[in-house]
Amino acid sequence: MKNRVPDILLIYTGGTIGMVKDYKTNALKAFNFDQIKSKIPELKLLDCNIETVSFPCPIDSSDMSPKYWVEIAEIIENRYDDIDGFVVLTGTDTMSYTASAMSFMLENLNKPVIFTGSQLPIGDLRTDAKENLITAIQVAATQENGKGKIREVGLYFEYKLYRANRTTKVSSEQFEAFESPNYPHLGESGVHLNFNTRWIKDEDQTAGLVVRKNFDSNVVVLKLFPGITEKVVEHMLSFSELEGVVMETYGAGNAPTASWFIDIVKRTIDRKIPVINVTQCTGGSVLMGLYDSSIRLKEIGVINGKDITTESAIAKLKYLLGLQTSHKDFKTKFERSLRGEMS
Repeated sequence: MKNRVPDILLIYTGGTIGMVKDYKTNALKAFNFDQIKSKIPELKLLDCNIETVSFPCPIDSSDMSPKYWVEIAEIIENRYDDIDGFVVLTGTDTMSYTASAMSFMLENLNKPVIFTGSQLPIGDLRTDAKENLITAIQVAATQENGKGKIREVGLYFEYKLYRANRTTKVSSEQFEAFESPNYPHLGESGVHLNFNTRWIKDEDQTAGLVVRKNFDSNVVVLKLFPGITEKVVEHMLSFSELEGVVMETYGAGNAPTASWFIDIVKRTIDRKIPVINVTQCTGGSVLMGLYDSSIRLKEIGVINGKDITTESAIAKLKYLLGLQTSHKDFKTKFERSLRGEMS
């Protein structure tokens, strides 16, 4: 008996991939994604049914926010029972943030949600949009034993499939714009589409999808640098509405040992504000206590972000705050992998 052809929903939020050039004015403009098959006739060769839905007013990547994260999640929620896989098109600049957030929002996810985009507009002569879109749809449509081969939030770009909450954008110039520095890619597109089964989430969720829509956005990223002053740190961590801090430290989680710095961070934690330690390095992990310069951070209760990316740390912090996680439980919950976002 022939397997049923999978149904794929293409969700366009905005970004370069959905732009075409008006050759009369030389300006870029969004095109109607309902006509996607006329722009990319190769889509007709894919063994799946493709539906499209677009934001009424496509947004620039720089304008992405939790408000739009919820809109994306609600589209998925409303079509979850009758669609086999989802492909989400967003701007690349904030794609890792959005895709990471989606991994936390979609609890008990048991279907593929694949993010992609492009460095050049879909109508450009040398565009990367066509390959990224075609293969992302193919990934979302790939099934095994009647279920999606991928059952998590992924990000596909330039021949590589990644776990979305492990990614970071590393180039605004190269087609290979994303990397997953601390986790192997889930698949690769060449002559054949190959999956690295060992690294793909294999638990089969029996519980129904739960969409978490509450985020607390009163968080800051404190990036340390040589010569950062007491006044700057005090100012960033003292405003009354602050609810959480992602602190980008040096190397394996090291920070200044000056008493004023430790005192400010401790006062912040004493206000029941979680402070997450993540490394500024592209790859590697926070190892608090390995060097003297991180021992005090560990002693005062700074949370170990391990090998989580900054993008994923921000999404996870907002997510746990949105769940109204108690200060008592926050450290334990953050330091535990929830969606494969840390080792």
